[in-house]
Parts: sequence; structure tokens; C-alpha cells
Amino acid sequence: MTTSRQTLFARLRADAAEEWDAFVGHNFVRRLGDGSLPEDCFRHYLGQDYLFLIQFARAYGLAVYKSETLEDMRQAAAGMAGILDEMGVHVKYCQDWGLSQDEMSDLAEARATTAYTRFVLDKGVAGDLLDLHVALAPCIIGYAEIGARLKKQCGDDLSDNPYHRWIDCYAGADYQALAGAQVAQLDRLMASRGGTGRFEGLSALFRRSVCLETDFWEMGLTLAP
Repeated sequence: MTTSRQTLFARLRADAAEEWDAFVGHNFVRRLGDGSLPEDCFRHYLGQDYLFLIQFARAYGLAVYKSETLEDMRQAAAGMAGILDEMGVHVKYCQDWGLSQDEMSDLAEARATTAYTRFVLDKGVAGDLLDLHVALAPCIIGYAEIGARLKKQCGDDLSDNPYHRWIDCYAGADYQALAGAQVAQLDRLMASRGGTGRFEGLSALFRRSVCLETDFWEMGLTLAP
């Protein structure tokens, strides 16, 4: 996925460069790439990611409600459907790591999981559709950047890396296209809802979302409850 310097996302990313670099270059991510991440850390992350995705599906349901055009409603509905479809794939992948759906459903949300997902929902309820999509952007677009970066760093032969399927998923064409569509949606919403005074508030929102995503990596790495 490539983005122009003129996109809203590129401006937000540049304005939060330090926080963004800490997110995409977190030690959890680096150790995924070289295969040295402890498996217990990855399982902890997977279980919390299951709970995370449930809340993100709710966020896209909120995006449908917040939409004022049919195009935006369709985009949000497609996002929710994509997450719900992904849940099946995610559950199967987690089963391969010894985690059943019932087991994950019974997990308590880690503090980092609650913090970011409820932050997104709160900003979506209090703000407009642009606020909601900016809050979602670090997750959706960030995973695409991380996947592509790890794939480039590690090369095509990841067979010895236990996390190669995770990397391949987010580096793959389907997910890269999804992230590119999110970049375009941010621009469409900025064109219709933005103004000369809007960027500062969106930047603060984006920066906070990035930090909460970084905390999610830290939760996985440290097995934090």
C-alpha cells in the first residue's frame, strides 16, 4: 500500500511521526518479524485480538448509523461484514495455536483492549463519521504498513518463522487493498466534513489512537491483564 503525501492519512502520520514509529516498530512487531516472539505472548495477543475484533465490528455498526450518504453506509457495512467474515478465519487460526472460540469468548478483556476499543466507540458516538474513521485508522492502515514492512525485511521465505501466516495475511494484496480503501475514505470524509480548523483536533485524536494501539502490542509482549 502506498499513500501520497497529500492524503489526510499521510498528514496525520507525519504529524504523529514519533508515536507512529513507536507503534509500527514496537518490539512485539520486530520479534514477530524475526520469529523470536515467545509463543505465550502471541497466544495472549490472539485471544485479546478476538475480543478486539468484536468491538471493532460494533464500531463499524456505529459508522453505518453515523453515515449520511448511501456510499458511506455501504463502506461501513462492508467493513463490518469484512470483520465478521474475518472472525471465522481468525477463530480457525487461533485453533491452530491451541485457542478455542469458547475459551477466547470467556477471556476477560485486558486493560489495553478495553482502552482502545472503547476510546474508538466513545469518539465515534461523541463526534462524527470522520472522527470515528480517524480513530480506526491506526489499526486498519497500521497493520498493512507493518505487514508490508515485515515482508520486505524478511523476504519471501518465511517458512521457518512460526508467525509467517500472520505476516502474509497483512502483507497480502487483499488486506493492502482494504487499507488503501480506508485511506481514500478518510480523504472523502475530510473533503465533505473537514475545514481549516479541523486538522488539529483530528491529529490529536489520531495520535492518541496510535498510542493506544502501541499499548496493545505492549500488552501482548508483557502478558499484561
